[in-house]
Amino acid sequence: MSVRKAGETEPPQPEEGGGSAQLSQPVRTSKPAEEEDKKSTSRRLKDVDICVPIVYGTVAFYLGRKASESQSHKWTVYVRGATNEDLGVVVKRVIFQLHPSFNNPMRVIDSPPFELTECGWGEFEISISLFFHNDVCERQLDLYHHLKLYTEDESGPQSTKKPVVVESYDEIVFPDPFESCFACVQNHPAVIVPRLPAGFNLPNPVPIDQKNDRERGDMKEHPHGQWFLNFSEADELLKHAAARQEVQAHILSVRGRLSMMDGPPQLSKPLSGYEYA
Repeated sequence: MSVRKAGETEPPQPEEGGGSAQLSQPVRTSKPAEEEDKKSTSRRLKDVDICVPIVYGTVAFYLGRKASESQSHKWTVYVRGATNEDLGVVVKRVIFQLHPSFNNPMRVIDSPPFELTECGWGEFEISISLFFHNDVCERQLDLYHHLKLYTEDESGPQSTKKPVVVESYDEIVFPDPFESCFACVQNHPAVIVPRLPAGFNLPNPVPIDQKNDRERGDMKEHPHGQWFLNFSEADELLKHAAARQEVQAHILSVRGRLSMMDGPPQLSKPLSGYEYA
């Protein structure tokens, strides 16, 4: 899996809540190895990509009169779908690696929503490791996020009502997915899938139980949801991702037609009155 540092570009920051947004280029996982294919009986869809837009970040509240030297802020770190959809369809586990000064600094979250809440006084870098279901990807993805407790403008007293929000947007691209994986995610709102040309025989889509959204980790009604950033730039990236998927589907369709037209070369008949030497 190819990994690159996220959040290298920083667009203008929204004023509300002291939040900042960061957009990055898509994280593209490496092509699957043959050893991985042998572990599954499901066939892979060659030259097909599925894309999962994600947002990861922190929301930090100042405790005000309840603050102490060792606990001045209460904060939450999380990984969510770009539209707050449940990521459990592709993500199996998330590990947050905190500063060594915390008790049990390696926190393992085995089910969505993938988040944890702590109290502290200092800023530090949090390592976020995503582990996917076996039919999605067998390699983990490591991300890094800097916990921010204070706003850039420290001239006045810190607010206890407006948190400091820092989020990063990314797209995780999985090439050549298994048919079983594609069947699970093709109707899921958290995943962007291409339109496949005619001729692809896929298993029936796995139905999504809308009644269990909250149980599965839907974050649309999250207590901090009002502070989540909207990422207006992300809307454009989603459109580009959808356009890219349509181009891939067209390429697959053209390749299919060309393969049907290909055949052994045939010599044309010589013109009347002439013979080949």
